[in-house]
Amino acid sequence: MPHGMIGQSDAFQASIRLIEKIGRWDAPVLIEGETGTGKELAARAIHYGGARHAGPFIPVNCGALPDALIENELFGHKGGAYTDARRDQLGLVAHAQNGTLFLDEVDTLSLKAQVTLLRFLQDQQYRQLGSGQMQSADVRLIAATNADLMALARAGTFRLDLLYRIRLLHLHLPPLRARDEDVVLLATHIVETCIARFGEQRRLSAATLEWLPRHDWPGNVRELENLICREYMLADGREIHITALTPAGSTDPEPRAAAPAPEPAASGRIGFREAKDQAVAAFERGYLRHALASAGGNVTHAARMVGKERRAFGKLLKKHGLAPDQPTG
Repeated sequence: MPHGMIGQSDAFQASIRLIEKIGRWDAPVLIEGETGTGKELAARAIHYGGARHAGPFIPVNCGALPDALIENELFGHKGGAYTDARRDQLGLVAHAQNGTLFLDEVDTLSLKAQVTLLRFLQDQQYRQLGSGQMQSADVRLIAATNADLMALARAGTFRLDLLYRIRLLHLHLPPLRARDEDVVLLATHIVETCIARFGEQRRLSAATLEWLPRHDWPGNVRELENLICREYMLADGREIHITALTPAGSTDPEPRAAAPAPEPAASGRIGFREAKDQAVAAFERGYLRHALASAGGNVTHAARMVGKERRAFGKLLKKHGLAPDQPTG
């Protein structure tokens, strides 16, 4: 399988066949799919399966590109272009020369940044900041998103002309719930990867192997990988036992129970206000854990899913001691 992509389901095999076809054509590609479905793996497979395989593959998270510095990040600058520009600096486009520029989370680009990208894609000409000379680039663009770009275009937050430009070739990756027969195959591979990394022999229990395909996996392959790796490390013996996930959708198996709910005020052991505060805190924590798990640990995606600004969402995570780079249990 190309670049670590594993599966034998009909849906997966259809994607692989399309990836192989797309790889043969040197044209822009849009990869769509839910969080955790392997969009960057697919992009790498397209790159290394095509004529540009000897060139660089430059991945870029568009959500991390500062809007005010988009042209500087993409095209670079000449020394003296602005106060802190002490020497020449190449941009991401120049680093991707003769290769592929992979723009992940392309839906997060502002309208201003979209105009900048569209202008470049029209003729692959650009100018470094502080330079009066146009330069030519030779790069293939692959973009990826977990959003519905057509819906965003109708809402006026994504340019329709840019969508048509980047969607000349199109690949939609199926969610893991549409690949039932691949779940056990992937889980077994993840365990083998953990064994190679950590050296401890482990195996998935029969009950776990029976349960795995029944879960919906809202975080897709990334959720599966996080769960299997963590349970591998926390297993008490040679077998890894996972029988169910909590209703909140976190990657905590039910045997690792959450903290008990606060006692009701009617018990007489706790006041009404304190009981209410504890109940609200428990709700917030469970809700945040579910959002993070569904977004595969990606704070930006989780915030967007629940309709909160990323900074406010981050403050809630901090309040409840939930960091995206640590288990949410």
